[in-house]
Formats: sequence, C-alpha cells, structure tokens
Amino acid sequence: MNTEPMLHPTPHTPPHTPPPEMPDAMPVVPSRRDFDTRSGNWLERLVFNHRLWVMLACALVSLWLGAEATKLQVNASFEKMIPQSHPYIRNYLDNRKDLAGISNAVRVVVEHTEGEIYDAAYLATLAQINDALFLLPGTERAWMKSLWTPVVRWTEVTEEGLQGGPVMPDVSSAQKLSPEQLAQLRLNVGRAGIVGSLVGNDQRSSMIIVPLMDRLEDGRPLDYGAYARALDSVRERFESRSIRIRINGFAKLAGDLIQGLSQVMGFFAAAAAIAALIIGLHTRCWRSTLLLVASSLLGVLWLLGLMHIFGFVLDPYSILVPFLIFSIGLSHGAQKMNGIMQDIGRGTHKYVAARYTFRRLFLAGLTALLTNVVGFGVLMIIDIPVIRELALTTSLGVCILIFTKLLLVPVLLSYLGVSPAAARRSVREDTVETRGSGIGRLWNGLGRFTEPQAARAAVIVAALLGTGALAISLNLQVGDLDAGAPELRPDSRYNRDNGYVTAHYGLSSDLFAVIVKTPPGGCDKAAVLLESDRLGWALRQDPAVQDVISLPEVVRRYTAGGFEGAPKWMTLPRNQTLVNQGVRPALLNNPELSNQGCAITPVIAYLADHKAETLQRVLGIAERFAAQHDSAGLQFLPAAGSAGIEAVTNIVVRQANRTMLVLLYGAVALLCFITFRSWRAVVVALVPLLITSVMCEALMVLLGIGVKVATLPVIALGVGVGVDYALYLLSVQLAQQRAGVPLGLAYRRALQFTGKVVALVGLTLAAGVITWAWSPIKFQADMGILLVFMFLWNMAGALVLIPALSHFLLRGQPAGTTDSRHDKLPGTTPALNPPILEKSAC
Repeated sequence: MNTEPMLHPTPHTPPHTPPPEMPDAMPVVPSRRDFDTRSGNWLERLVFNHRLWVMLACALVSLWLGAEATKLQVNASFEKMIPQSHPYIRNYLDNRKDLAGISNAVRVVVEHTEGEIYDAAYLATLAQINDALFLLPGTERAWMKSLWTPVVRWTEVTEEGLQGGPVMPDVSSAQKLSPEQLAQLRLNVGRAGIVGSLVGNDQRSSMIIVPLMDRLEDGRPLDYGAYARALDSVRERFESRSIRIRINGFAKLAGDLIQGLSQVMGFFAAAAAIAALIIGLHTRCWRSTLLLVASSLLGVLWLLGLMHIFGFVLDPYSILVPFLIFSIGLSHGAQKMNGIMQDIGRGTHKYVAARYTFRRLFLAGLTALLTNVVGFGVLMIIDIPVIRELALTTSLGVCILIFTKLLLVPVLLSYLGVSPAAARRSVREDTVETRGSGIGRLWNGLGRFTEPQAARAAVIVAALLGTGALAISLNLQVGDLDAGAPELRPDSRYNRDNGYVTAHYGLSSDLFAVIVKTPPGGCDKAAVLLESDRLGWALRQDPAVQDVISLPEVVRRYTAGGFEGAPKWMTLPRNQTLVNQGVRPALLNNPELSNQGCAITPVIAYLADHKAETLQRVLGIAERFAAQHDSAGLQFLPAAGSAGIEAVTNIVVRQANRTMLVLLYGAVALLCFITFRSWRAVVVALVPLLITSVMCEALMVLLGIGVKVATLPVIALGVGVGVDYALYLLSVQLAQQRAGVPLGLAYRRALQFTGKVVALVGLTLAAGVITWAWSPIKFQADMGILLVFMFLWNMAGALVLIPALSHFLLRGQPAGTTDSRHDKLPGTTPALNPPILEKSAC
C-alpha cells in the first residue's frame, strides 16, 4: 500500500463519500445483543469481553497505590540541584568536607531596631538565638560563626608581639555584659575587622553563619522543610519590638518553596475545578464529566504511589508533575468521551459506542502518549538530578495514562455511558455546524485554510512570526537575571531579608570559591601562597567582585604584624621561615581557610550578584588562571561556593538546552512518521510546534526569564502536550484522505470529530494553568505563563497551520488506493472505516 499522500488534486466527487454528519461512521447498533463481541482485534476483545476483571484489577491497584501515596514525603535537596558529574562539581563534592565553612549555609541576621548592637539586652538575646541554632539537628556546629562563638577572634600587634583572643569578652552567655565589657566588645570588633561581614556596616545588626550537614548523624538526608520550620520557630520565639531576625540561604529558600506547596495544591484543585466546569458546560453531561475528571485524578494517585515505591519525594520542581499528568489525561479522556457521545447520539448502544471509539482512537492516543514519554524522557540527558527525576516521574505518569485513559475510561463509559439528551444535542449541534450556523461558521472558516489564498496567507504570517520570534530568541540568556532568589516574588519575606543583608553588609551571600589543592602540608609554601594571591588579584579586577578572602590575604596582615605593623611588610615574604610566622596565627584564627592536612585552601570571592553574566565572567577568570598556572604540585580547581555551583549549573543548562530540543524533535518526528507513514505529514505536524517553541523563547526574553533548572523543562513539556493536537487531527484527516475524500472535506470532518475537543482541551488547560500566575512561587508563575502560551499557540497552530500546510504537502490521494487488508465492516463503505483508525488497536 502506498501511504505517501499525492500532490495532485483529488476528484471533487469521490466514490463512496460518507454523509457529512460523521467523519468515520460505524454501523448503528442500538442493542448490545446485535453486536458481535468476537469482532475487533485481540486487545479490544481482551479488555471489553472481561470488563469486570479490568475494573476489579484497577480498583485493587488504586487501593494499594493510594495507601502508598499517603506515605510520600515532601523535601528538597541541595545536591539534586547541581550537575553532579560535571568535573567542576566533582571538585567540590570530592573536597566538600574540607570546605564546610563555605558550602551550604544559612545566614541569620539579628537586627537591633533601637540602636547599636553594643547593648546588654540585645547581646543576651543574640546568645540565646545562637544557642538555639547551635542545637538544631543538621547544623555543622564546628563551623558555626557569630559574636558568641570562640572561633571569631581578634588580633593586634603590640610591643610584645601579636596578641589576640575571642571577640566576645570572657563572660557566660547567660550573664549580661557590663558597660566595661561592652566597650571591650566594641574595641574587639574593630580589631577583628569583622564590620561588614559578621557585623553590619551601621553596627545595628550582627550575623550568625550556620553551615549545614548534607546528612544527619543517623545517615538520613537533611529535611530542608523541617529545618526551615525550625528556623521560623526560632524567629517567632525571639523577635520582638527591638529584635528583628532576617534569614537567607538555600535551606530557608527550599523551606519557603516547600511551604508554598500547600498553596500550589490549592491551584491544582482550582485547575481541576475549572477543567470540570468547562468540559461539563460543553458536553452538558455532568456524570461523564465527573468520571473524566475522576479518572484523571486516579492517574495522579497511581503516580504518587509509584513515586513513593521507587524512593522519590515531591520537591518544589516535581510538584508540577501531577498537574501535567492530570492535564494530559484530561486531553485524551475528552477525546474518548466525545467519540462515544457521537455514536450514542446516532443511536448506538453505549457498550458498542465505547468499542467503536476504542477502535478509532487507540492508535492515535497510544502514539501521542508514547510521544509524550519520549519527549519527557529526553530530559534525562540533562545532568541535573532534579530534572532527571522530573523526566522519569513524568514519563512514568504518562505510561500510567495508557491504562487509565486508553483502557479504563472506555470501559467505564461502556457502563455509565453519557446522557442521551446530551448526546442528541451534540449530534444536532454538529448538523447545524455543518450547515454553517453559529459556531459552525468558525469551523467552516478554519476549513478555508485548505484553500490556496488562505493557506498562503497563513503560511506567510506564520513564517513572519517565526522569523521575528527567532530574532528575539537569540537574546535568550541562561541563568538568573535578577537579584535575590528568582524562585520567589521580589516582595517575599526571603527576598526582603536578602535585600537587607546586601544593603547592610559589605560581603554578599554569593560566594565564588576556587579550590587550591597541593600535596599534604603544601598549602603554606611561599610559592603556593604567591600563586593563590595572584588568583585573588585577578578575581578582584572584575567589577562584580566585592572582596576576596584567602590565606595569603590573612598571612600578609600577620606578617606585617610581626614587624610592628610596618606597611612595607604588608606583603608575602619569599623566606619560608617568615611565611611560617604568618601562616600559623592565620590558620589558628581562620580555620575555614585550610583543611587539617594543609592540602586544601579556598580562594573566596564575594560577588555583588549571581546574575548569569556575572557568573560567566568570574568563572572565565578562574578557568584562564588555572590553565596558565596549574603545575604538578599545585592545582586551581573551580568551583565551590553558592555562586560557583550556580555558574557550573548554568554551563550544563546552556549545553543541554539545544541538545534537548534536537533530540526531542527528532524523537517526535520519528514516532509521527511511524504513525502517519508520510514525511510530509510529519512536517505538517511539527512546523506548528517548532514555531510555538521559538515564540516561547522570545516570550521568555520579553518577560526577563532566563533558561535555568526551573524553566528548562517547560518547552519540552509544551511540545509533549502540544503534539497531541496534531496527532488527533491528522489521524482523522489522513484516514479520510486515504479513503478518497478531498482535503477540504477531510479536514472539516477531522474538525468535527476531534478538532472541537482539541480547541476545548487547549482552552481548558490554559484556563487551569493561568491560575498559577498568582502563585507565591515565582518560578511556578513563570512556568504557568509559558505553559498557557504554549497550550494556546499549539492549539491555534494545529487548527490553522495543519490545513494550510496540508494544502501544499497533503493534497490527498485518489480514491481507491486504500489497502485491501483494511476491509470494511459489514454494512459500511470503505470511506466509513478509514484504515488508520480501523487498525488502531493493533
């Protein structure tokens, strides 16, 4: 059988043209007794001849997975957010035990609203806060720093040599400091040089730096949600009129995102309600609408249960997966319900109607779901665990829909059916629409895009839109484009706290660290210190670098201190004996600048922001320096610190973005070709998706949204859902054309049978997702806006560009070319049983 559509026109009056009321009418079977249950392929017979067993099996699975779903935990992970196999991240992971002072940490700023920090009552409260944070499970206590920790020390040069001690005078935290001790504390803070780091520039606040463990003492991963709640508890306990507490750091950010998930679930419920309302108003059959929504929620329940069984957790990124599964399931379920309603409205028994719809749409639905699986599976190439888990769980959820939508929904509707009045109304509306009245004018208007003039206009407009969007999308950036935490709203508590820290402290929380690695005991060698100092100087040349802290910087000060503070000795001596005199007190007072074996020392740059452009520049400086100065006994290894890890993550996202799109469209094209058996049909299906993807990237540029971990999957998800529209429309259209129907009539019948549901589902999904725009989680709001855009444009592109492109590529083929293997059903004509639909359950 030649399946390639021909380019010459089809005769205007092909033989055996079916009546306009139904594009692929089956014989009307008013009673189940009149239907041969042995008809259909093996899968249809297996499912429908054993309906009770199918429903019982699904009920048992639902009970089991429902119980498992109740055990699913909500958490976040710092490690899952980073590309763990990247060489730079391996540098950090291999040495993170020696970098606890600059790794994952929380910064708690305690502000005295009524004056400076040199107040006995304020310092007593600060001590209590310090103790409360010290005792929290998950705190890396040895590296904690505040005015009350003994590792924060002062040093001065006297005529007797270097002298120093803890910044806090020798007093118990339970006691109040005397005026003399307060004066001593003020002096010690100045001598320690911690104004701008641990003490605010205006000296009205002080900071507690709380490094975190990756795992607790019992081996369990740190629960960021619980830790963030503990931080909030400390805040509520100690805040008062004179004390205000501000917190930033990944643990607090993750906790705020997890806390916002309760509202996310509210948006999920709103989306489900909106979807049920729109579909119910369209069909006027509430029982089948509720069944459709319930079966979509059943797929979500199965997914949540399997996620727990496979050891996954819900995090702020995968929380969107249940809604996507609900949306995809709703789309396929609406197509099944529409087909059954069409048959019942023409007098067919509900059981027979369910089997007819199964025959017509199983292949198109299966191909669409498999395309979704492949589309989401392509995200697995991205070397970021949180995205890989999102891809895996989404693909798993789509596989579940094969059972709950393609098999279970037709079985349930074979029992429940649809409202006879609603079914008859649907048929009457179709008849009226065919005559061009009411909304029928819209469908007839879309049908005109198969004609030369309208087709050319649509293709030209699409080409102009795509070209303009492509020009704008070239400015798409990778990474964060705004200050603060872009995952949250600018006016969120977290971003207000972060803004206060940035404004009142000389050093930000965006740390970029380069690991200097030597053989054990080699970090204090004069040559190593000199090279590390040169790296610090190179980093300082970037305008975004606020300051650089490293072992050579501290050694330089102590060296000068050993020579009565003479400015000419503010240098790194070449004599190793003099170097040792500066290194010993430097490491004693700053243990975070080296590990115990003196083999790992970080060079830490404090950045003004973590915008993508800033991170790219600073990482480039470190890379060029390492390439020029690495030697056998000395290595400069990027990158550690929050900004360093984010810089590497941006690299991985940039590399994966285009690769993901190429593989995604390649996989979708292959599956479409297997389904349609026509390269022209593949082009017709993919061009609207490509234009929508490019326009989505242009929209991201206009809205100031960068490509990052949160937004990278959006385009893949939009393509995975959007391809369903083309598959359903083209399946019916090509089947009609191959049966000898001219293109214009074939497309109108495709609109009548599946096009209305395509438009309905597109509008329904967009109406549900638009509620995300009010989410407190900004990246969810961004994803909502982008998904609404892709849902609507994929729908519009499918309804307008498919007929227009079909005019140039799929003019149809003459009648009589159908394969003899696809014989008609008894009592019907070949055109009434299109071959691509008749073998749909193969």
